[in-house]
Amino acid sequence: MKRADALQRKLDATAARVAAMTLPDGAAWARAAREDARARLAASGLPQGRDEYWRWTRPDSLTAVDAPEAEVFRSDDAPVFEGIDRLEIVFVDGAFDAARSDDLSGENIEITRLSEALSADIHWAKDLYGVLETKAQDPVPRPLATLNTAYATDGVVIRATGKVSRPVNITYLHEMTTSDAILHHVVKLDAGAEMTLLENGPAAARFNKVMEVEVADGASFHHIRTQGRDHERRAVTHIFATVGEESLFKSFTMTANGVLTRNEVFIEITGDNASAHVAGAAMGDGDFHHDDTVFITHDAENCESRQVFKKVLRNGAEGVFQGKILVKEGAQKTDGYQISQGLLLDGDSQFLAKPELEIYADDVACSHGSTVGAIDDTALFYLRSRGVPAAQATNLLTLAFLAEAVEEIEDEAISEAIVTRLEAWLARRAG
Repeated sequence: MKRADALQRKLDATAARVAAMTLPDGAAWARAAREDARARLAASGLPQGRDEYWRWTRPDSLTAVDAPEAEVFRSDDAPVFEGIDRLEIVFVDGAFDAARSDDLSGENIEITRLSEALSADIHWAKDLYGVLETKAQDPVPRPLATLNTAYATDGVVIRATGKVSRPVNITYLHEMTTSDAILHHVVKLDAGAEMTLLENGPAAARFNKVMEVEVADGASFHHIRTQGRDHERRAVTHIFATVGEESLFKSFTMTANGVLTRNEVFIEITGDNASAHVAGAAMGDGDFHHDDTVFITHDAENCESRQVFKKVLRNGAEGVFQGKILVKEGAQKTDGYQISQGLLLDGDSQFLAKPELEIYADDVACSHGSTVGAIDDTALFYLRSRGVPAAQATNLLTLAFLAEAVEEIEDEAISEAIVTRLEAWLARRAG
């Protein structure tokens, strides 16, 4: 009876959330995808705190009818990727801003607004929109992604047909204290294509984003994002990706501040000799909760995956990591690596981790590890004894702790931009 009552409460809360929402217009195939998502959401319900994969992160503010207010943060800092030649796409509180965006064209790349793509009777996005999200619902339900597929109001559809020389940068600006943004991006890399996608900015008071990525055989996809300094913002993001034969998928996320952030990643490696890397560096101070939930499936031979997540926490901040490597039968010679670590700069913060391996092949090399602790006293004493001030010594050791995650970024200029932001965050706290 209690279980039935809990399910009914979940469904009632879901009905209240979507009552004022309307499915956006589109072509017949897009409408069908949205209606399917709406039906799946009605059957499963939005997440509750008792759900297994939400037991450490309260979803209340992400599922409430109205978005909680979030003060807009004003900063004189230059945009994080300012010094990098890039194609700029700008969204303001979840709405595309043509005036602040570059021309959406370039060599070996096609970029279309989501609304335009989903209004076309024939479009390649038909094979991806909502498809990867639907597939990722098994074995772990991801109802906030289902909500996104049904009701996303904007986004971009990107197709790389060859090597794209300039990174594509999606900037999310937050200008309204009650903005509630739902964006959905679809990215397709043709065989042999290569591109880098950058993302930065706080986006909205409440942000729900889905990105579906298909990396075809021999293609390479590099993804680097920073989640902005508006501290009162709340966000749930999802990446769903398939990785083909001899292809590469790499994603890195830096998060500084934010009262609640949940980043979910679901990757399926479907082709032999492929690689998938996911990494993150999070830094929180005070009222900060950051959750990385990752699921990587190996369904091909001789493939590699890496999960590298580091969190620096102080003044009661909370960090969560839930990571799983699933090796299916026949996925021989799999190399799976997973590490999650929390660095606590005081005794009030906490780091919660749930690393998992599920293996059905016998010729594999898989490992996982999770640790939590304070600054190494021996290393700190060594630096202090050589005249390094305490605050500077702590910052140096913190940057060294984060280095393994940052090293997943292959582009040196982008890596330097990320390190500069990490140093700035630490300097502000030390000051």
